[in-house]
This record gives sequence, C-alpha cells and structure tokens, in this order.
Amino acid sequence: MNSQKICSPGCINFISQISRSFSKSCAKESQKKCRLLVIGGGTGGCSTAAKFVRKLGAGNVTLIEPSDTHYYQPMWTLVGGGIKSLDDSSRSMKSVIPSGCEWIKDKAVKFDPINNTVTTAHGTNVQYEYLVVAMGLQLNYGHVTGLLEALERDPAVVSNYWDKSLVKTFPALQKLQSGNAIFTFPNTPIKCAGAPQKIMYLADDFWRKNGRRENINISFNTALGVIFGVKKYAERLSEIVKKRNIGVNFNLNLIEVKPDSKEAIFAVTNSDKGETKSVKYDFLHVTPPMSSPDALRESTLVDQAGYLNVNKETLQHVEYKNIFGIGDCTNVPTSKTAAAVAAQAGILRTNLGAVIDGKPVQSLYNGYTSCPLVTSYSKCILAEFDFNGQPLETFPVDQGKERRSMFLMKKYFMPFLYWNGMLKGYWNGPGVFRKIMRFGQ
Repeated sequence: MNSQKICSPGCINFISQISRSFSKSCAKESQKKCRLLVIGGGTGGCSTAAKFVRKLGAGNVTLIEPSDTHYYQPMWTLVGGGIKSLDDSSRSMKSVIPSGCEWIKDKAVKFDPINNTVTTAHGTNVQYEYLVVAMGLQLNYGHVTGLLEALERDPAVVSNYWDKSLVKTFPALQKLQSGNAIFTFPNTPIKCAGAPQKIMYLADDFWRKNGRRENINISFNTALGVIFGVKKYAERLSEIVKKRNIGVNFNLNLIEVKPDSKEAIFAVTNSDKGETKSVKYDFLHVTPPMSSPDALRESTLVDQAGYLNVNKETLQHVEYKNIFGIGDCTNVPTSKTAAAVAAQAGILRTNLGAVIDGKPVQSLYNGYTSCPLVTSYSKCILAEFDFNGQPLETFPVDQGKERRSMFLMKKYFMPFLYWNGMLKGYWNGPGVFRKIMRFGQ
C-alpha cells in the first residue's frame, strides 16, 4: 500500500520556518542574565534582594525560589502551642520579594561557578556577575525509618518544622490525657536549635494548667551531650527541667518510628556497639535530621560536610570571590537562626557591595545569633551569643532569667520587625542598640 502525502512542499517549508522561530524563542527564554542572582526566597534571600535592588537598581537583581508562600518560621513554636495560627506566620511570596527584583518561580538544581551560571529545574540557565546563596536547610524526614508514615497516620506524631504537621501539634497536646510524651533532637545541625525544647516547655505548661501533668511523663531525647550549646543558658535550662520534672536523655538519636506499636527507636550515639533503645510513646514531637539542599550539596561550592564553604567572618566564598552566602546553608559556625541571618545581612551588604565597587571586603561577622527560648505561655529566656559561645546580650539585664517582657517581645514585636524591617532590608540585628544600652560594649 502506497503511503499518502499529508503535506505539500510549501506546507513543509512553512512548518519548518515556524519550528525554527519557535526554537529560537525557546532558546531565548531559557537564557537569562543578571548582575546579582540570589538563590532562595527565605529570610536571607529576601533581605539581600531588598538591599541590592536599592544599590543596583530595578532589573539588576534576580531571585530564584519555587515556593508560593513565605513563612516566618520563628513563629511556628507559638503556632504549635496554640498561641498563633499558621496563617499568622505566612505571606504570599510575591508580596515579600522586593519591587524591582525579577522572580524566577523555579528551583535551582545545578551550579556552574566556572561559567557563572545556575540552572533551574525547568532548564533556564541564569548567568550572573555575582551570586548570593541563601537556600536554607533541607528537612530529611525520610532519613528516619517510618517517620513519614507516622506523621501521616498517627495524630500523636507531630513536628513543628513542617507546616503540614505543625497544624497537628496543638490538637495532639489537647488530646493527650496521660502517658509518655517524647521530644527529640537529631544528630545533625538544625535551624533554631532551641525549637525542639520550646514546644516541650509549652506542652509542659499547657498540661499543668489543664491538670494533667502528673499523669504525663515528659522526656527530651537528644543526640547531643548537652542541653544547650552555651554554658550560661544551659545551666538555666537544666534548672528548669529539674524543677519541672522533665527527663533529659543525652546521646539518643531517633532512627525509626513504629506507629502501629507506638514505639520510637533511638540509636545510642556514644556507643561503639551499635546499641539501640526502644521507647513507647503516647505523644512524639520529632525534629528531623537536616542538611543543605541536594543541589547545593552535590555542587563544587561546599565543604566536606556539604555546606556552602564561606569565610566565616566575611561570608565570601573561599574560592569563588564573586559568590557569597548567608544563613543556614553556609558553614558559618554559629547557631542557625533568623537573628543570625539579620546580622549576616548587614555584613553581606557591606562586603558584596565592596566587591561590586572594586574594593576589598572590610566588614567582619562576630557570629552573633539569638534564640528566644520560650519556657512557658508567658516567659522567655532571650539567649544571645557569638562564635565562641559567649553571651552577647543586648539589654542591660540578665537575659538568662525567664522574663515576661522577653516573651511579649517574641510574640508581638519580633514578627512586626521581621515583616516590616528585616525582609525589606532595613534590619541588621541589634548591634547598634546593644552599644547604646550597654554603653559601648
């Protein structure tokens, strides 16, 4: 049977021209250039973009971020405790990306620092003159056997680090009448190292106020060997857990959850025999293991641990001088908090600005970070410290004490400052105020 012609030569020529035109259009669309490329639309990314839109002008800054929603995650402890709602912590991503910054709603998947190019999941190649990596941390729930299934199936297994699970936390607190309540801390760096304890203290306070605490056994199972990394605050927290009869078990890393039998399996981290410990739970709050995002970890920009390899004081990449980092994805040896990002943002603005202007970097980060340790529904310890774990407190009072004033600041003032100051690039931490309140210290 002879095949039939379905198109004349003229038709074929017309289709060929259209195809070539379409191909050129696609190629054009998949190639972009910018002076400054920011990877990540979190706290560090938005703050950096805002600062440099003002310096470089509209159209010179591009930001890559796949999410539709931006969350103020430091509020999530209060959401888990029923004090705030998830909606209170969110804004549309479009509303927080500064005017004049081009938003590529996509995910960065490949870094080519030799050719100053980043490739997105949809194949867009973005060429930059300068790059700021602000990708945050990746939550690795799947690294704990059975955890994802437990979070989906068991209403008593929750995690304040994931918005979909966060909304389960307060209902689970309300439902528990008796039994074992376990709060975990993993064997990896995490964002806001105080958060695994904060929700525990709120739970303790909630159950006391509702007359159930005597029937509930609370345990903090941490893979670490200390309750907190700064001695001053660790001593105060140790006093609190002792007073409130909260058990603290060191060197226990959660490796498996069995929702059917309600068992949590922990590896004993200081054992060389591969020991494990099984604990029954009636309520389980899990802080998952975390890492830098896969795309960054698989690039040539990281250290041996997989974090962006920057100078801890200047935030400039150790090899590629047109690349800077900010926040949780870097290997800067300080606690990964929004407060640290605020302080780093000012350093980055000065140093990257200097590089753009052809000048040497000059500003040095001292490791400032802060963790408002919520200890009840009305009290908070405002921990502030530096690279060396030394207190670097802003107010002329002992911030190691539980204070209502610090709780109110955490609940009301800090969110206002975040949305109206930090994300808009106007807040670089309390360094100036510290000098005023502490007479130049």
